[in-house]
Amino acid sequence: MIGYALRRTAQALVVMLGVSVVVFLLIHLVPGDPIRLALGTRFDPEVYEALRERAGLDRPLPVQYVTWLVAALSGDLGVSFRTGRPVTLMILERLPATLSLSGASIGVALLIAVPLGVLSAVRQGSPLDYAATVFSQAGISIPDFWMGIMLILTVSLGLGILPSSGYVPLFEDPAAWAGHLVLPSVTVGVVSGSILTRFVRSSTLEAMGQDYTRTARAKGLRERTVLSRHVLRNALVPVITVTGLQLAFLLSGVVVVEVVFAWPGLGVLALTAVQARDYPVLQGAVLLFALAFLLINLLVDLLYAYLDPRISY
Repeated sequence: MIGYALRRTAQALVVMLGVSVVVFLLIHLVPGDPIRLALGTRFDPEVYEALRERAGLDRPLPVQYVTWLVAALSGDLGVSFRTGRPVTLMILERLPATLSLSGASIGVALLIAVPLGVLSAVRQGSPLDYAATVFSQAGISIPDFWMGIMLILTVSLGLGILPSSGYVPLFEDPAAWAGHLVLPSVTVGVVSGSILTRFVRSSTLEAMGQDYTRTARAKGLRERTVLSRHVLRNALVPVITVTGLQLAFLLSGVVVVEVVFAWPGLGVLALTAVQARDYPVLQGAVLLFALAFLLINLLVDLLYAYLDPRISY
């Protein structure tokens, strides 16, 4: 296990290096001059050239990349062209909001998907099974921004129960933090839960048809014991993979939902950086997204052996 983790870590470092090269080149191929956009109507040729030199944009691309990579290895992701603030600080300021939303959303998704998917599989062909299928299809088909707007109109404006937008830090006011988190996490969680429900159902059905399940029933074990010890543990292996991908996707920012609920997450930060051609901010955000995917995939792979002892590395 330790050797496998070390190999995967080395592979992750190589992938991160490749991602940094691709991201750096693609961002610099995007049309538009970030310094020109930052100056706006106050354009002055002398100031323009001075800012380009200060940002290092007057140097060849390979030199710019090496300079940026060396600084990034020490935690310095550069300075924003638009605000003049350190990129690392800007990302760290947005990270708690993104972690809150992604963690709560995946929690809502699992609370929906696991019991609904298992019950749907156990009672295959029943009205509950059909209802779960309809819910899953509806959750995948309905746009998340529409669902968010409907929740705001009904729950916030109609009933006046929860705030419609904004974010409050956890340690500033835990109650307000939880209140602002409910609607966006439900919006994202229902969509993710709809996707996971289908995987839980199909995995559970597959595990229920295996020889070890029939053997457990033949031994006279109670159905609850068969489901908990033999079916669910094996059915969760593929579900863990999809859950990890969903979590990594949420960590990379659900931009539309963040815009609807005025949520100050990394998705909105990356979108603003794209619009302003803010190279340092966009490069830092994309690197963080890539790192999140790699770490979550590694964690998922390590969980396989715990859930299914037949899997070895």
